Amino acid sequence: MWINLLVLVLLAAVYWVRQRFAYWKQRSVPYIRPSFPQGNLAGVGKKSHMSEILQNCYQQLKGSSKPYGGIYFFINPVALLIDPELIKLVLVKDFPYFHDRNLYHNDRDDPLSRHLVAMEGTKWRNLRAKLTPTFTSGKMKLMFSTVTAVAEEFDKCMTEEIRHSSVVEMKDLLARFTTDVIGSVAFGLECNSLKDPDAKFRVMGRKVFQGSRYRALKVFLATQFPQIARAFHVTLTPPDITDFFMGVVKDTIEFRRSNNVQRNDFMTLLMKVLKEQVESGAVEGDQKDHLTMDDIAAQAFVFFLAGFETSSTAMSFCLYELALHQELQNKARQNITEVLKKYDTISYEAVHEMKYIEMCINESLRKYPPATTLSRRVEKDYRVPGTDQVLEKGITVTIPVYALHHDPDQYPNPERYDPERFSVEQSETRHPFVFLPFGEGPRICIGLRFGMMQARIGLVYLLKHFRFTLATDKMSVPLKISPSSSILTIEGGLWLNVEKL
Repeated sequence: MWINLLVLVLLAAVYWVRQRFAYWKQRSVPYIRPSFPQGNLAGVGKKSHMSEILQNCYQQLKGSSKPYGGIYFFINPVALLIDPELIKLVLVKDFPYFHDRNLYHNDRDDPLSRHLVAMEGTKWRNLRAKLTPTFTSGKMKLMFSTVTAVAEEFDKCMTEEIRHSSVVEMKDLLARFTTDVIGSVAFGLECNSLKDPDAKFRVMGRKVFQGSRYRALKVFLATQFPQIARAFHVTLTPPDITDFFMGVVKDTIEFRRSNNVQRNDFMTLLMKVLKEQVESGAVEGDQKDHLTMDDIAAQAFVFFLAGFETSSTAMSFCLYELALHQELQNKARQNITEVLKKYDTISYEAVHEMKYIEMCINESLRKYPPATTLSRRVEKDYRVPGTDQVLEKGITVTIPVYALHHDPDQYPNPERYDPERFSVEQSETRHPFVFLPFGEGPRICIGLRFGMMQARIGLVYLLKHFRFTLATDKMSVPLKISPSSSILTIEGGLWLNVEKL
């Protein structure tokens, strides 16, 4: 009897999986044949980065007449968007159908996952509205001197580094620079990671992004089967990281309250939101859309992670390309020199006038976008304009940012690094939704201005005072990308010869 029951269960499971894998075929949507159990993700995290796999899918589906195609993440059907016009509808015009990212969060067991990036529904909308004023150009101007103060320390650190050796591993050094910047701006704390590579903030930041195939698989499975993962109390944040950031945030808030400390930073704004809730008569945590202390810690945590890792990665790739192309590095340095003739110092206005530096950063973000994909969940059935197709509620739609950025129809000779692609003239000829390093629409990266300002300042200080060439015995051309990393990052570090000017 038990054997018969087991056979029936196995047959039912096989039938169910086959039905799942027939999802796109039954709807006459062009799709890529999946394999069990990974769907179209075979090799992800081990041999290939997610960006490569989706680029391959994009290239196979692009020839069809449909604006999207079907792929599978494990046994879950996913719509891969191909047409920039449909991408525009999903991210902007028809945003109410796609307002939530399909990111795993576990509010009960993993409080640091309750951040703005993963948050959903009205709670996301209300918090986004409260935090947006932190990232206006006016606020960036106020934070500018904080960033340049760290950049001055970075300059001294670089000078000290090359006294010991002219060959420097820049990837970690850049991450230490951005860690100190974010620590100061978000927490009002001196992280000191430029002086001490093993400073606590740097150690914790490094640990979050330590890639492994097991971790990549755990993240994927939790994202694809969130209800099951929450039922089994799956967390993605290691306990020591949770304890560290919770402690830092609570200690910072208590110190500021006790000593009436006021700063132009992220923590002050979060404390202001908390104070307004209390004054309006809300008891902490009694309403679904009100911030708790855990929520405050989660926002500070994600701002720290997003701010230090993506900016340092963008600068790493930019330095790699400029070291490879000396004529472009000289042009970037000349841009800095010419603008600084007009200004006495590296000011907010001066840095924003350095248009070629911005073009170099944008071309790096085009060729190496830190976030290689964007995902949205369909919140209600959506009829795709111009077709008889319906994207059903609950389905994930994925935008292959890396593939779009490397599409030769959009960017001729896409593997060539060419900052001129982002001149005003060339930018105007392209569809605006084929360049998406920060996303777009209401869920565009809230820290976009800050990230770009930080990268600009870092590169201006570096290029003004140092010349970079590749340490060819330690670097491969083309670069090797770490397959297990959640964001696009260089495998083995960025080794450059550095010469003081």
